Amino acid sequence: MAKPLTRAAALQNRAFLKIFRQTGNARLAAREVGAKYGTMQHRRKVHASFAVRWDAALAFAQARLRVPSAGSGQFSFDGTGPLPSQGSYRTAGGEMFVCRTNGGRLQVRRAQAGKLTQEAEQAFLSALSATCNMSLAAAAAGACFGAFNRRRKKNPAFARECRLALAQGYQRLEMALLASTLADSHEHDDWRHNDPPPIPPMSANQALQLMYLHQKAALLLDEPTPMRRRRGESHEACCERLALMAEARHQRALEAFEVAEVERWEKGEPAWGPAGEDVRGTLGLPDLAQVTGWSRADPAKRAVDPDTALFGGWRIDDMERKLGDEGWGFEVGMSG
Repeated sequence: MAKPLTRAAALQNRAFLKIFRQTGNARLAAREVGAKYGTMQHRRKVHASFAVRWDAALAFAQARLRVPSAGSGQFSFDGTGPLPSQGSYRTAGGEMFVCRTNGGRLQVRRAQAGKLTQEAEQAFLSALSATCNMSLAAAAAGACFGAFNRRRKKNPAFARECRLALAQGYQRLEMALLASTLADSHEHDDWRHNDPPPIPPMSANQALQLMYLHQKAALLLDEPTPMRRRRGESHEACCERLALMAEARHQRALEAFEVAEVERWEKGEPAWGPAGEDVRGTLGLPDLAQVTGWSRADPAKRAVDPDTALFGGWRIDDMERKLGDEGWGFEVGMSG
């Protein structure tokens, strides 16, 4: 399991993605935020949520940089010139490609100029697996959604890959969404690290009225809205409501514990156990080599005696002597 990111690292990731979404250049974005390119690649490898945002930012950058210039059919950074080294997404005209005629026969033809190539399909599928957005993926490949939609209807293999890319994108987005709800994601805690704004002018009457209205919510004593008591509810409904209230209280306590754990992690302090105990190293155990009384078979055994069996258990001669003393009337021995 990857170590959670610190708040400084989360803010650095946020600034990196902002620049990366504008430029599409990961090395430039890392240099702008003062981080090493290898560090950002390592975070992308071990943190699934950051990896999804990385791929989505790349798709956004590609879609932004592939704005078609007016009336030229070319794609450019600012709409005034051709996009360098990206001509493989569209045919120049005259390339050989295999197609299927209306009668079902395969045939080699010359491609028309400006048609989407297989590289464009791969770029579309890659962007789709990162964003789960077909329109954005099509823009990242430099075409409209209708072009890929028509190709999907005509080509069953491309339709299959679209379904697989869409499913993968959905799963990755789901994982990123779950990761963003954790306390160590630092997604929504900016307000807690800044000074609060000044209180607006109000009278003592208004202040007391506000405190009265929000006392229960502020002190976490109110019942959630869907769980309030209703007149004439049945016993089953009452039990279900009480169970939901208990679950909500448990969830609030768990959230408070997670926030406290993240704050301790930020300060470099050790973690706390479920019961509030301080967890340090090996749980405070002494050196096990110094522990005595570890054998229940013979209290006089020494741990350094090579002829003594370790970790308890009666040997055969001990068992014979024990059974003989108790008068069982038979002996236990070993055959052979």
